[in-house]
Amino acid sequence: MEVEKLEIEGLLIIRPTVYEDDRGYFFEAFNAAKFKEAGLEVEFVQDNLSKSSRNVLRGLHFQNPPFAQGKLVSVIRGSVLDVAVDIRKNSPTYGQHYSIVLSEKNKIQFYLPPGFAHGFKTLEDNTVFSYKCTEGYNKNSEGSIKWNDKQLAIDWDTEKPIISEKDQIAPSFQELNSQFID
Repeated sequence: MEVEKLEIEGLLIIRPTVYEDDRGYFFEAFNAAKFKEAGLEVEFVQDNLSKSSRNVLRGLHFQNPPFAQGKLVSVIRGSVLDVAVDIRKNSPTYGQHYSIVLSEKNKIQFYLPPGFAHGFKTLEDNTVFSYKCTEGYNKNSEGSIKWNDKQLAIDWDTEKPIISEKDQIAPSFQELNSQFID
């Protein structure tokens, strides 16, 4: 397993060791001891899967403290453009984002600690997306930011994605009153 720290503190790209042969492939999607060795000591309490058609955009979502979630995300089938936005008020990278393509082919995992808004756009039909979360879902704690916020200037490479009603009316980044201090 290879762990790469990114320029936005806390974000990690994890490249598992993949064993492939003529039968297919095998890799450990999660191993607590190996993650701890790599400096990622987290406890996951909830796993989520979503299946989406091409050009579906989900996000930008987060949960406020005390139900803030760290997420280990990956793609089981298909591919996505995955985006993390730093919403930690005292962070030197507050308001900055990082994007990466995750796919069943590259098998990359992306870790986002609490304090990040998260979203993704599917690049293929029947994409299956996996989230391992460090905290369970709490409806009263959920928050969102408009996917096409001009201040964030995320290049989703789409004009008209398929989005939920809730995501259509999400507040702007400027309206965000982040509860994440560090």
